[in-house]
Amino acid sequence: MAAQTLQSFNYAIEITKSDTVNSPQYQGRYPDMLWVGGAGIVVCVFEDGSTAAFTVVAGTLLPIRCKRVNSTTTSATLIVGIWQV
Repeated sequence: MAAQTLQSFNYAIEITKSDTVNSPQYQGRYPDMLWVGGAGIVVCVFEDGSTAAFTVVAGTLLPIRCKRVNSTTTSATLIVGIWQV
């Protein structure tokens, strides 16, 4: 994958938290990064099924590619997936 810069992210969609339904894909990929507008915990499920919990402040860019943001335990709000297209 090409190096990513903040200027080159040019597609975004709101992420709905779910324990069973994966996030939307764009051009066959999950989001390149997550924008978290409201502080809290974000529990991400990666493509291999592993999970990680991130504690974030409001206005955080998480440079991770995950297939789902779990509803259980995730307290952060206003989560947006962004892609470099």
